[in-house]
Amino acid sequence: MRDLPQDQAHGLRRLFAASKLRFVPVVSNPQVAASSVLLEALCAAFAELGLHTLVVDAGERSPAPSELAQVDLSNCIEPLSRRVSYLAARGLPLRYTNANGSAAGFLEAVAAAAPQADVVLLHASAAELARVVSLREVRPLLLADSDPTSVTEAYAGMKWLTQRAGLMVYSLLMACHPQLRVATRIAQQLSSCADGFLGAVLRDWACLDPRASASAPLSPELRHLARELLLAAPPGAALDASSPDAIPLRPARTATGPLVIAH
Repeated sequence: MRDLPQDQAHGLRRLFAASKLRFVPVVSNPQVAASSVLLEALCAAFAELGLHTLVVDAGERSPAPSELAQVDLSNCIEPLSRRVSYLAARGLPLRYTNANGSAAGFLEAVAAAAPQADVVLLHASAAELARVVSLREVRPLLLADSDPTSVTEAYAGMKWLTQRAGLMVYSLLMACHPQLRVATRIAQQLSSCADGFLGAVLRDWACLDPRASASAPLSPELRHLARELLLAAPPGAALDASSPDAIPLRPARTATGPLVIAH
């Protein structure tokens, strides 16, 4: 897999710079110790396209939001670099849940609080993402590593979002060395179970060695995955869908089965 030519990459930068906010859901995985490293790398890939990313960290082990979040969300956003901002948001989407059980209005509040952001990367559990997502035009990113328990957790998140939010296409980012054979087996088995039991698709995947230097260049596979996530999220679509009467999607149930990963 090769990088885009320089002129095409420049065109992507111009396209994204001129568009409205894009929403990238990341399914949190408590079994992945290097989750923060994976998120940092994804932000770095977006930054290479000239985009400012707001990381809304609402995972199970994320920091609790400031008490000011109820009053002024913008003052709770912490700038980490020129291209990355951070919002501690564990449990925060739930506060925006409407009478229909949807928390889609949370995205509108985040967008208003961070006008500088081009991308909102919402890191949250599958159950919480299902409340926020009220449209199908997004591609959730699953996180995992080489430990089977993390892969089982990733599959469980995919199963939940497939059944509760109707999201059928996914990407996968793994915290392990790209040359490990087990990484390919994990991606292949996750893809097979998604197709066979859920009717879902694992569109692409990439690996990141969590022990690599922070200054190491991003791999072509990670850059490709980041671009695909952006292209799968129509600009402004998440905000257009966050109406006051939004309700979580409820597709028909499909047959499901276990996922067993062997080293």
